[in-house]
Amino acid sequence: MAGLAAAASLLAASAAPAQGSGWRQATPAELAAVLPSRAPVVNEHIETEMRTASGIVDGHGRYIAGVVLITAGYSADGKYSHYLLVQAPVRVGAVALEPGEYVLGWTRSENGDSLTVHFNRAATGALVGTTEAHWITGSTRIESLHIWPPQDKAIIQIGRFGIPYRLGGG
Repeated sequence: MAGLAAAASLLAASAAPAQGSGWRQATPAELAAVLPSRAPVVNEHIETEMRTASGIVDGHGRYIAGVVLITAGYSADGKYSHYLLVQAPVRVGAVALEPGEYVLGWTRSENGDSLTVHFNRAATGALVGTTEAHWITGSTRIESLHIWPPQDKAIIQIGRFGIPYRLGGG
């Protein structure tokens, strides 16, 4: 019996997915527990649209999660569109993000086939960096925000556009 249990354990370990697979899609309840209903953005606390929340979580309880900001009537209107919580280093396109809270916004390119996305520190509004989001080919579903687990797509989707990410920030 012990041999059978050991064989089953070995088989399960060998069938484990590749690196990065410790990350999975976070549930709505998990996202509600870690994302604020009013995000701290510079000197304001801006309401979030929790039904747009998306994120991933690893086996250590670290999240990379985001939600759309409801910015109408705030000074951030037009400047920031999403709040992002980062609890593990990640490189999003050309931008390395350390654990912290960020806000992001975007502008569409002249030809409409990409977005220029800027990442700012939520507390100060200081620019961390910009990167390009490109049209996701073959994508039919438009989403306000979707952070895909690394073993699925390893992209952060905004509308029909995606930015590849790499865990570890390097």
